[in-house]
Amino acid sequence: MTDPLAWIDAGAASWRRRGLERKLVPSERGAASTIIRNDRALINLGSNDYLNLAGDPRIVAAARGSLAKGWGSGASALVSGWSLEHETLANEIAAFEETEAAVLYPTGYAANVGAITALVGRGDVIYSDALNHASLIDGARLSGATVRKYAHGDASVLEHKIRSDKKSGEYRRGLIVTDGVFSMDGNLAPLERIVELAEEHELMLLVDEAHGTGVIGENGRGAAEYLGVSERIPIKVGTLSKALGSVGGFVAGSRTLIDWLINHSRPLVFSTAAPAATAAAASAALRVVIGEPERRAQLASLANRMRVRFEEIGVAVSEGITPIIPVVLGDPDVTMRIAESLTKAGFYVPAIRPPTVPDGTSRLRISVSSGLDAETIDRFIIAFKVAQS
Repeated sequence: MTDPLAWIDAGAASWRRRGLERKLVPSERGAASTIIRNDRALINLGSNDYLNLAGDPRIVAAARGSLAKGWGSGASALVSGWSLEHETLANEIAAFEETEAAVLYPTGYAANVGAITALVGRGDVIYSDALNHASLIDGARLSGATVRKYAHGDASVLEHKIRSDKKSGEYRRGLIVTDGVFSMDGNLAPLERIVELAEEHELMLLVDEAHGTGVIGENGRGAAEYLGVSERIPIKVGTLSKALGSVGGFVAGSRTLIDWLINHSRPLVFSTAAPAATAAAASAALRVVIGEPERRAQLASLANRMRVRFEEIGVAVSEGITPIIPVVLGDPDVTMRIAESLTKAGFYVPAIRPPTVPDGTSRLRISVSSGLDAETIDRFIIAFKVAQS
């Protein structure tokens, strides 16, 4: 009898030959900003825990307090899974984002897919940045709408596509979707111009602030706040699993928008709600974000130091204000070799290869955390210089 999965062997072999095979590696959280792998403590430069809150005693205590009532939510949010902790967090997020309401999803991925597919469908058009996160790409595909991809960060190309479609009059509704902070490059979307285009052409606009929430902007509301257009973003998506150190996602906006999602967003309607303890932890983290702006200042200072030190050793990295610092090496095998050398030196940095990033742009994706210090960054730069030689 022929094995219907036999084709996987050849596909996997091809994947390995291209240097793209991945494996799951068990890890444990260590002291300070470390990760334990194979019984070794490594400085963690691969985490999205930008504000060093995932292990903060206050966040852990909040989760533990909720756990006294039990763990699993037991049902979807619309059935019986929406707890007081979920309700409190949703209200706190709405206040933080300065919107009328917010709703929670089990993951940030689900938030993007759920929002997009509830707002557009066949007969509609979506304008999507070429380097958007997979959750935005997949949400656009699943919606059934026509997808117009525009060159990364190029508002002029976006404008041309919008004007061309407007002239044809082919589509019922339009939606622009973009990351605020791009996860693999650490740069910002040109939101000032994108907002103008959305308003001029009466398009919906969704901005995913997964890597900006808690991290940039005067109050930590992300790229839109930093660029001065936060109040002009009608659909704000964020995650609880990065700077807030918990798990889950959210959409914030008008009461009308949130009520529509509660009734029409399939990942929300048909997913079991995340445990209440995750919401309690995120609430505690959000209060830290609001009450301790010095964490963002420390993070920005350390990220700048990392960029300056790279410049001093002649390594080109992107300019910017975010804690995401990619070192593009191109070849996946070279990228893996340098990552492994850094591991031997005591530093964990993820090697990012296609299809996560385009062919020819394999990279080390460095994530700076406020839990690091200047001395550690200096030691890492020395280790990187040795690994590169």
